[in-house]
Amino acid sequence: MRIIGLTGGIGSGKSTVSNYLTQKGFAIIDADKIAREIVEPESETLFKLSECFGSNILNSDGSLNRKALAAIAFSSEEQKKKLDGIMLQEIIRIINEKIEYYHTTGEMLIFIDAPLLFEAGLDQQSHEIWVVDAEDELRIERVIRRDGSSREEVLSRMRKQMSREEQYKRADHVLNNSATAEALYAQIDKLLDMK
Repeated sequence: MRIIGLTGGIGSGKSTVSNYLTQKGFAIIDADKIAREIVEPESETLFKLSECFGSNILNSDGSLNRKALAAIAFSSEEQKKKLDGIMLQEIIRIINEKIEYYHTTGEMLIFIDAPLLFEAGLDQQSHEIWVVDAEDELRIERVIRRDGSSREEVLSRMRKQMSREEQYKRADHVLNNSATAEALYAQIDKLLDMK
């Protein structure tokens, strides 16, 4: 079984790549999806987050207020490390369970879609790394449109993520997502043809 780690900065288009790979029938382990699932109301992880960052990160129905958490967690490197410490341990545990499951089902190629692939050490479990990237302005526009974040919030989050240069150094392949979806899909198909 081969594992390909898929990563990239905020707004780069990791989900677009993941969705395309899913349509082609590949197994995807989506770290963002896992991260959403582990903070469902009354979950242990959500309890830990509210203890660490305060009850202001909770909506009145007990669900996570993601915007409030992001505002606190991305306000400093120390706060981001606290968030990563709480979330990553559980996310990695579940990813490892899913890898084991796919191994037992005979899956030949799986993808781990993880924005913090390197920071979580998941690159060590990957046989190959694909980094998705796009021009900064395009990434900013995408996140503002998707999340309703301000430009300053997006820039702050981008600055706290691993640099493009560092990601490129660690990547086996870089997918440029600054043009059309079709152009991106053609790059993916070319890499898949090499498998």
